[in-house]
Amino acid sequence: MIGGLYRRNVAIYIHGMPLYNTSVIDLMKAHRAVRQIENNEMSEFETHPILEILSSLDLGPAHVDIGKLTSAFMKAYPDKAAENYAEDMLDYVRDQCRHIIGRYDTVTHKPRDVVVYGFGRIGRLAMRLLVEKTGGGHNLVPKAVVLRPPRDEVLDLNRRASLLRRDSIHGGFQGTIRVDEENRVLICNGNVIHFIYANDPGAIDYTQFGIRDALVIDSTGVWRDQEGLGQHLKSKGVAKVLLTTSGKGVIKNIVSGVNSDQIDADDQLIAAASCTTNAIVPVLKCMNDRFGIVHGHMETVHAYTDDQNLHDNTHEKERRGRSAPLNLVLTESNATSSVGKLLPELAGKLTGNSIRVPVPNVSMAILNLTLQGDTTVAEVNDYLRDVSLNSSMQRQIDYTVSPEVVSTDFIGSRAAGIIDSHATIVQGNRAVLYVWYDNEFGYTCQVVRVAQKMAGIQYPVVPPQPATMAN
Repeated sequence: MIGGLYRRNVAIYIHGMPLYNTSVIDLMKAHRAVRQIENNEMSEFETHPILEILSSLDLGPAHVDIGKLTSAFMKAYPDKAAENYAEDMLDYVRDQCRHIIGRYDTVTHKPRDVVVYGFGRIGRLAMRLLVEKTGGGHNLVPKAVVLRPPRDEVLDLNRRASLLRRDSIHGGFQGTIRVDEENRVLICNGNVIHFIYANDPGAIDYTQFGIRDALVIDSTGVWRDQEGLGQHLKSKGVAKVLLTTSGKGVIKNIVSGVNSDQIDADDQLIAAASCTTNAIVPVLKCMNDRFGIVHGHMETVHAYTDDQNLHDNTHEKERRGRSAPLNLVLTESNATSSVGKLLPELAGKLTGNSIRVPVPNVSMAILNLTLQGDTTVAEVNDYLRDVSLNSSMQRQIDYTVSPEVVSTDFIGSRAAGIIDSHATIVQGNRAVLYVWYDNEFGYTCQVVRVAQKMAGIQYPVVPPQPATMAN
């Protein structure tokens, strides 16, 4: 039923977690996660009849949160044995979906061609997400990958296919990948992805590959200012560019869910900020809105990255030349300086550093905050738990209640950051929050959300999002 709805561009979620393209076990885990956080008895037995009703309705394209629909109905109609229970459920679902029933004009956006420029850690994950989200085809449409010319294009194409198919951290590609050596394309779940080899980002004719008005996702990090990143706009067939790190100069830095409303239709160059910035800014905004932040310090315990050395060698930055898998490496973090640009009310109030540690993925930000007034652990955790379930930032902020979680448990998390509720410390007006984040996949999900906003892709949401913190 979920797959059938998805092919009609009706995407099903459970409290912000997508249920399309998931296994039976993943469906069960998603329900269990919601039960733990929301402290209710919602299971597949409760969501199934509502899903059946949704499948029977003539729905236009939309994003439907079956978890929120089910939770609200359970609260309003607690007696399952009531004589009119099934009829009331049908009336309830119809009423919630009344603005999309029998409608084929619920979305006005057009599909947007996407080019992934660079095919490293973030580039490959972005391609996986783009292929996954193709749905009925009215979304971001992956069209090409651009790489520097290799010695042997056929060999390179096969090796890139292998890297996309198998990942030591994130597992196998969900679907099939076929290599067409003659045409230099990969066919991923039916999506034809051209591999274009070029040195100059401003001298590519994308139109010869059938690509027009494309959004280029630049995952190389080579060009970060307007002049450098703007080279892409010189290529025929390019309309917009999204950078997968912090931009410099006049380029807007956007964290999805926080300042997405600052994206204008005529913006051509946007940066998605850094993974750490995406992890901490949503939490800092929420904490400042509710409690007020006087000042604070952020320490990031960050997975090593491929700009570090496997063995001791020279490096342009201090300490990063030392062996990444053998050392804790103290280095600077630019995330706190980015906070002031994204949240002007916190400008100059935060300091920060980073410690690179010998794990390949998943990091943690420790936020040591001085608040405007006294509070308690329960008050802080209850507030952040509610934000993770019932606010417009539910896709940015997740929440865990387990006392046993460790870093590998968050590989594959789609949230920008996850609150570790058992680690929260509060004493008077001092609060320490521990925020996990998948600095690869979770961050890439944030990048794709910004790309969707740039492309003007917008679906009606059932039930509607809260007005607070809505961007």
